[in-house]
Amino acid sequence: MAPMTEEPGSPQRMALAAFWQAAGGDERLPANVDFRGDGQLPSVFAVSDLAAASIAAAGLAVAEFRSAVFGGSPAVTVDRRLASLWFGTSLKPLGWALPPAWDPVAGDYQAKDGWIRLHTNALHHRDAALAVLGTRPERDAVAMAVGHWKADALEAAIVERGGCAAAMRASASWQAHPQGRAVAGEPLLWVEEQAAGECRPPALPERPLAGVKVLDLTRVLAGPAATRFLAGFGADVLRIDPPWWDEPAVLPDVTVGKRRARLDLRDAVGRARFMELLSQADLLVHGYRADALARLGFDAAARQRIRPGLVDVSLDAYGWTGPWAGRRGFDSLVQMSGGIAAEGMRRYGTDRPKPLPVQALDHATGYLLATAAVRGLTHRLAGGRGSRWRTSLARIGALLAGLPAPPDGPAVAGADDRDFAGAVEDTGWGPALRLRPPLVVAGAPMHWDRPAGPLGADEARW
Repeated sequence: MAPMTEEPGSPQRMALAAFWQAAGGDERLPANVDFRGDGQLPSVFAVSDLAAASIAAAGLAVAEFRSAVFGGSPAVTVDRRLASLWFGTSLKPLGWALPPAWDPVAGDYQAKDGWIRLHTNALHHRDAALAVLGTRPERDAVAMAVGHWKADALEAAIVERGGCAAAMRASASWQAHPQGRAVAGEPLLWVEEQAAGECRPPALPERPLAGVKVLDLTRVLAGPAATRFLAGFGADVLRIDPPWWDEPAVLPDVTVGKRRARLDLRDAVGRARFMELLSQADLLVHGYRADALARLGFDAAARQRIRPGLVDVSLDAYGWTGPWAGRRGFDSLVQMSGGIAAEGMRRYGTDRPKPLPVQALDHATGYLLATAAVRGLTHRLAGGRGSRWRTSLARIGALLAGLPAPPDGPAVAGADDRDFAGAVEDTGWGPALRLRPPLVVAGAPMHWDRPAGPLGADEARW
């Protein structure tokens, strides 16, 4: 596929520069990225540019890490069409079907004065929303109950009850909101140097992350996308989930390349096992609410004491400062809160919220987390010190909203046979095809050594 022709200051180059600068990378390196192909996902926002740029940044980090040990300057190539498709789903089941992505109650509802989105995929989140609304779990009944509320009041009541909801706000309203102002003032990545500790350089130039132990405490969807990327370059990713957790609609997409175990960190035995795993990890990637690990005795300082030199990478939904710091949230909710769904509705002239065509905030955040993780490894190679990196879906949303409108170009159609790798993947649910990787780092082909499978299939050990 031929390189695409880019205007100076194109949205994808702007986004790549922002990602790479936030990660502290050499500002000269993004010029070495070769973007290939064209096309746009249908949106008033530069979604395909965001996809290509975020994947390019993670690829640059791998190329830099490989170069730090083995020399040279590996070329980085991103296929824009494949990048766009990976922001949807990477998997095509053969003879079976993925479960529904959404609980029947989840979705957008019209309140007295606007729109609100309920996120009810987790049972306890659905129970919280239904308790506030005082209704049964049927969509028509929920719609009728929501219609008696003002959107902001219902959002506040559901959040107070432990649920997840977001009133739709216009861009200007979000920018004036205390949380919108807080997010706008945050860096794209918070970076802090940590204690010195053990550092093992890579041994295989063709699998530059081989031997890197990644402890994965993430759920739908940004964190799992990050650790999937790391596994694609050879990292030993061990995902840990509590005994009761499941997310069946996305597991076939995001568990490829990983081992998957269960631990209950609320009991002493589970915490002791987690501490042992953490003491041997190179990377910790986590997406729990900001205080969750601290309440279990594993705050940032404790994590560094347990594993000096740890590269500690995390995300949250609504940012790390402001009145909503620590609020539960998901991509679809941040799009509602942050003006994205309202702007799509306004620009397309629709009569209901118009979100992005894919969960772009999740995926872009995931690749930024992967960029931070690998840059943290490079930093540790150079100076022996660990590091802590943090970002948020809301901050990625602000970056996307600030990019120029996407250039005219052909629409990215759905995946066809040419987009998939030739080999069939024997997943834990049945055979499937996986999209070809959207990224090439010369000399280090991206591929996965384990098929996707259900949670809890492996032991909690390295």
